[in-house]
Amino acid sequence: MRKLLIGTLLATGLTAGYAVTTQAAGESVEVLHWWTSGGEAAALNVLKKKLESQGITWKDMPVAGGGGEQAMAALRARVTAGDPPTAVQALGFDITDWAKQGVVGDLDSVAGKEGWDKVIPAALQKFAKFDGKWIAAPVNVHSTNWIWINKKALDAAGGKAPETWDELIAVLDKMKANGIIPIVGGGNAWNAATMFDSMVLSLGTDFYQKSLIDLDPEALGSDKMVEAFTRLSKLRSYVDDNFSGREWNLDSAMVIDGKAGMQIMGDWAKGEFVNAGKKPGEDFVCIRFPGTQGAVTFNSDMFMMFKVGKDKQAAQLQMASDIEDPAFQSSFNVVKGSAPARTDVPDTAFDACGKKAIKDLAEANEKGTLLGSMSQGYASPAAIKNAMYDVITREYNGDLDPKAAAEALVDAVAAAQ
Repeated sequence: MRKLLIGTLLATGLTAGYAVTTQAAGESVEVLHWWTSGGEAAALNVLKKKLESQGITWKDMPVAGGGGEQAMAALRARVTAGDPPTAVQALGFDITDWAKQGVVGDLDSVAGKEGWDKVIPAALQKFAKFDGKWIAAPVNVHSTNWIWINKKALDAAGGKAPETWDELIAVLDKMKANGIIPIVGGGNAWNAATMFDSMVLSLGTDFYQKSLIDLDPEALGSDKMVEAFTRLSKLRSYVDDNFSGREWNLDSAMVIDGKAGMQIMGDWAKGEFVNAGKKPGEDFVCIRFPGTQGAVTFNSDMFMMFKVGKDKQAAQLQMASDIEDPAFQSSFNVVKGSAPARTDVPDTAFDACGKKAIKDLAEANEKGTLLGSMSQGYASPAAIKNAMYDVITREYNGDLDPKAAAEALVDAVAAAQ
């Protein structure tokens, strides 16, 4: 039955794709995104080449900045000028906010023909749809509660990947004694917030839900939140003094080169390791942050489509169709380091970390522990996320102690609501 369903969807997708392609040849798509690192650019090139093979010109509009804040600023300027791009990489509540302004396109004609409703998880559909209409095409499912560890550094520190908080601290102490930087990260607000995702999740999925998603004041100001900030401060004590302003991909490079032992970062980091020719199990190790096994804090890169002229609509629909093509979902996410956005894509082509990502995602989806990432804009709207960023950054940089940070978080969220 499963094979029959996949075959039906593939046949439907190919039929719909051909119908769109015949109209789209000779058109162009202007794509605004922030995939500018080596691994990200390599993954995006998979989509670019697919479109160009269909006679569609790709007009690139890259805006550097891993969290996407700069890209959203550039987008606002374009929309205000009445000249939106064809497609924009976007996350979570940012998509919802644009949809409320009535400026997004309509992908229902492609989504309906290709059966997106049946194969894209409901947690993603919550953001890819607005008022029941498909407005964005999910490319992948990333998750933030990963640690990426240099294999040689781990072997020198005893060889056992940490499974608990205490074991993590013991490994970091050994790495420090071995003369390398134990851990890197926190160079900017979204980077520190990505680390904080795992601090909160490690104290329980219910706590994560109540505090960062439900925004319950008691949970936000609780002893558990103080402990989350205490753990963040503890990790900061192992980071080098030159961390400030350093982007995540440069942190990844330090782990790849053996200058640092590990990095807490979403699985887009794996794309950097793969792009550098490194292999999981041989050169690096991927684990869930200790205490978060069985849960996934996710974000999904989606291409949000804007209202464009009739001369650009066929190419826009073709791009959406190409993104959801199962073969593309596999080839793209193998390079990107993420899991496919479709649940029917086999893990055959994926490495050990990719297979784990797909397995973990399926488990979390089934158990109800697939939770929107605060740091990536899938837990709460931008105003609240940014208010949290501010408090987390201040605490990470030593301007607040953990207790004061928990109190500040309550006040910041209340003011942003």
